[in-house]
Amino acid sequence: MTARARRRRGAAESLAAVVLGFETIVVFLGGLVIYGLDALPEGIAPWWGIVVGTVLAVLMAATVGVLRHSWGIGLGWFWQLLVALGAVIVPALGVVALIFGAMYGYATIKGGALDRRNAAGSHHDANGE
Repeated sequence: MTARARRRRGAAESLAAVVLGFETIVVFLGGLVIYGLDALPEGIAPWWGIVVGTVLAVLMAATVGVLRHSWGIGLGWFWQLLVALGAVIVPALGVVALIFGAMYGYATIKGGALDRRNAAGSHHDANGE
């Protein structure tokens, strides 16, 4: 019995997966910060910070599995927007959004350029030139 060959991942997918993977930890911890600071508006129980942080972290981790699709990259951008909106509640989340948003942008834009360059190079090699 031979092992199935692994699917080759592009640079954009790989780099975006690393960024989202690390960001899931930070988002979960951000939920704990919201809980600990009791930063939610009056009438909303503080434990909702933990719930939202956990759910968002799980959704971001699940997004890593669909980054091979262009809509998966777009979904990652949507999560970046949600983290940025968290700055309304805790301004420090704006710093997190800025740092991880910049890294995600670099990963997807530069990774996509590397993927296109590699695809052009392999097409060029296939023609024997």
